[in-house]
Amino acid sequence: MKDIGIDLGTANILVYVKGQGIVLNEPSVLAIDSETKNVLAVGKEANEMLGRTPGKVKAIKPLKDGVIADFEYTEAMLTAMLKKVKGLRFWSKPRILICCPSNITPVEKNAIKEAAEKLGAKKVFMDEEPKVAALGAGMDISRPGANMVVDIGGGTTDIAVLSLGGIVSSSSIKVAGNTFDNAIVEYIKDKYKLLIGERTAEDIKFNIGCVYKSDKNNIKEIKGRSLDNGLPHTVEISEKEMEEALAPHAMKIIREVKKVLEETPPELSADIVDKGIVLTGGGALVKGFPQLFEKELNVPVYIAESPLTCVAEGCGIMLSHLNYLDR
Repeated sequence: MKDIGIDLGTANILVYVKGQGIVLNEPSVLAIDSETKNVLAVGKEANEMLGRTPGKVKAIKPLKDGVIADFEYTEAMLTAMLKKVKGLRFWSKPRILICCPSNITPVEKNAIKEAAEKLGAKKVFMDEEPKVAALGAGMDISRPGANMVVDIGGGTTDIAVLSLGGIVSSSSIKVAGNTFDNAIVEYIKDKYKLLIGERTAEDIKFNIGCVYKSDKNNIKEIKGRSLDNGLPHTVEISEKEMEEALAPHAMKIIREVKKVLEETPPELSADIVDKGIVLTGGGALVKGFPQLFEKELNVPVYIAESPLTCVAEGCGIMLSHLNYLDR
């Protein structure tokens, strides 16, 4: 029997199998036939179809803002994703650990738990994303002393101060990678009267996205549909323009981090000044985030070694202690 850890992200699903490491890392997307409701593709194949499908094929993201927006499709997506993992056998009834945002409601928690139980799990454990991300980033959260992590995911940004293995103060806001993608779409639509899709926006974000001290000479050519005449059109945009689009949203995250710091006991605040803040999640890779944090918060800020896989790596560490959790 192999224990499994699942990072159920809005943007990506990662699966960690004990003894094997990360065995799956794919976009949280599935393509369905809108007439028969049959699942046609999941993960990378379905993501390729986003915005490019014919009438009866629908590419959908069943997770929105860190929670299950469509229970049935999430279950179908998880089932299909786990079938992709070679050597995974559900007749052996594995124990499953699922990570979720820190402000998830009991109803949403039960929905996720139910989905995993229907997959054939012997027992389902749930833990909070920022705590697991901190473990995956290599932080020792078992000692008395503060560790602060800001996990900028696809649907939510989870902020937590941890000490003695638990969360002292935390918050979760629905400003994250998807917010940045939408901001890019809106900015280009307003300024250039050009319509672009989600995937193009994401590509722009990772290539010339910036939240602080941008370089106006860094330019990218983008293609879309003109709102004026409906024809394909190409424009050039700069990193400086992306800072204009993204910085206001980055500041919302900063304000939320300040709130969490205000709720943190003074002794622990002193530790954060010494140790700094660790950024995890794909959003942490947007240029300028550490510098903006340092300027606004006056504490050192570091990006985790592999921000995209921190939660899954943390799952791996937690799986070694499942017997302790079981008790």
